[in-house]
Amino acid sequence: MEKLRILVIGAHPDDNDFKCGGIALKYIKAGHRVRFVSVTDGSAGHHVMGKEEIAVRRKKETEEVARITGIEYDVWDIPDGCVVATLENRMRMVRYIREYNPDIIFTHRTIDYHADHRNVAMLVQDSAYMLIVPNFCPDAPAMKKNPVIMFTSDRFINPPFVPDVVIPTDDVIDEKFAMKNCHVSQVYEWLPFTNGVLDRVPKDTDERLAWLRRPLVPRNGKVLKEKDLNVPLESNTSEYREAGDAVRYRKKLAERYGKKVAKQTLFAEAFQLSEYGSKLTKDNIDKLFPF
Repeated sequence: MEKLRILVIGAHPDDNDFKCGGIALKYIKAGHRVRFVSVTDGSAGHHVMGKEEIAVRRKKETEEVARITGIEYDVWDIPDGCVVATLENRMRMVRYIREYNPDIIFTHRTIDYHADHRNVAMLVQDSAYMLIVPNFCPDAPAMKKNPVIMFTSDRFINPPFVPDVVIPTDDVIDEKFAMKNCHVSQVYEWLPFTNGVLDRVPKDTDERLAWLRRPLVPRNGKVLKEKDLNVPLESNTSEYREAGDAVRYRKKLAERYGKKVAKQTLFAEAFQLSEYGSKLTKDNIDKLFPF
């Protein structure tokens, strides 16, 4: 088996876990190499702690994710909220990607509510062709071919997200929630604060994890419809959030896995191909997504 090199590029120290945690775990379990990178230091993500303090804390949270999963986790020093698609940052991104030499990159779309997400996506796209150009950043050897670049799913509609690959994550969902649970400052403090539910977060560790998952997706054979997802959510990362891609893109699941598996799938992660990287083909899709 050829060992793949997977690179997930997010804006903040929890973005990659939320959007690609499931597929990252599947790659790791299959013996491949996975690296997460947060382009910012996450220093804006708290309502009480100062920038330096929360940046240090969030870096430690990524280290805990790395410890329990085997995923490599880098955090850049760009201040949270300050990513700009400058030439300097493009050159930094090109050098970084070349050094790792990934087969596939996952990142945000440029259609997003958050400027950091948009600009990280732009940096990746601006870097894509230059990865194979030897005279650009000649101090870092150029790649022989462009990696495949995939966008993570979102609900923005102009233009809408249209998946090319949807991967079931039922088999790793408990471990994905364990990854989320590492980001204590976010899932139990900052995000509940922004949603106005901080007073509802349990103090007990086990109770908090149960709260993070609620409401739970039915395990009684009921097949959720998209309208069923419109339920009140206290947690930004509940099971209903994790079920969204499986519900919305069940036809795409059926194309790859058959109708029976698609119907039984509770959780999934969906990805859209970027035109700026290499293409997905009949010859490489099963190699790059061997699940």
